[in-house]
Amino acid sequence: MSAPQTRVITFGTYDLFHIGHLNILKRAAALGNHLIVGVSTDALNFSKKGLKPVFPQHERLAIVEALRCVNEAFYEESLELKAEYIKHYKADVLVMGDDWAGRFDQFKSLCDVVYLPRTEGISTTDIKQGLATPPVVSAS
Repeated sequence: MSAPQTRVITFGTYDLFHIGHLNILKRAAALGNHLIVGVSTDALNFSKKGLKPVFPQHERLAIVEALRCVNEAFYEESLELKAEYIKHYKADVLVMGDDWAGRFDQFKSLCDVVYLPRTEGISTTDIKQGLATPPVVSAS
């Protein structure tokens, strides 16, 4: 008889994939034995931030799907559908970054909700801002 499966679900954009993304996905995977990842579509990102991701959704999904710690990945098309995604994928645990602490507590009737700390010193927003800022060259 096999042990019951604990299904963990999380969501993100995963643009300019970096060590912070990998860290949270590995830690989310460690909370169960089946990790499901919703990758925000280009349209969803544009509606949230007014900007399109650097990499298109099919490339971001392919990167996430290729990770050893990820069992399934899908497109997250709407923030309002989170409850439906949790139900559809039969998630036991919803994992989000602690920058969202408290904002997903309404799903505690459907599954456990866990907020994990982000990796300090790295964010996609900071990377994008750094790329947009020309380097300072000192005159010697």
